[in-house]
Amino acid sequence: MARAGLTAERVIASAADYSDEHGFDSITMSAIARLLGVKDASLYAHVRNLHELRSGVAVLSLAELADQVGAALAGRAGKDALVAFANAYRAYALEHPGRYEASRMRLDPEVALASAAPRHSAMTRAILRGYELSETDETDAVRLLHSTFHGFVSLESSGGFAYTSRPAIDSWNRALDALDRTLTHWPEEAVS
Repeated sequence: MARAGLTAERVIASAADYSDEHGFDSITMSAIARLLGVKDASLYAHVRNLHELRSGVAVLSLAELADQVGAALAGRAGKDALVAFANAYRAYALEHPGRYEASRMRLDPEVALASAAPRHSAMTRAILRGYELSETDETDAVRLLHSTFHGFVSLESSGGFAYTSRPAIDSWNRALDALDRTLTHWPEEAVS
């Protein structure tokens, strides 16, 4: 029988909090059971296994990130939308390192489609409409943006910019200027 007050949502939220403090890879059934003050077996009434628990944290994280980015994008277009999207993304990654790591987890296809992942793609494509790119170029631009955002915040959060006197935020802002310029002057695809 399930322990009173313990739900799948509470188990997943606790695991998400735990991941922010200890890292996503440190989530185990035993660690979360200890955190909640229950025996490991009690968790299995709410999540089937570790994969389902970690997937739940990933789905929660994707939804939180989509909500944060969506709120930042409201009423914005062009470079203003690009900067708002990027800043919300970076803020979430730095404030919630474990959750951010979880959001990068490869989900089972049916779970991914039911999660906020399609919202992320739609929001990214929405900000790109202001740059009037073809569908193929839009796909390439989505990959460029996410690679840049993810690469920057991953390096920043791991201390990769600690050995320089220039503040990371200054480099971040210059990178966003460069992305806007690249998107505005997107190169023609070479014909082979």
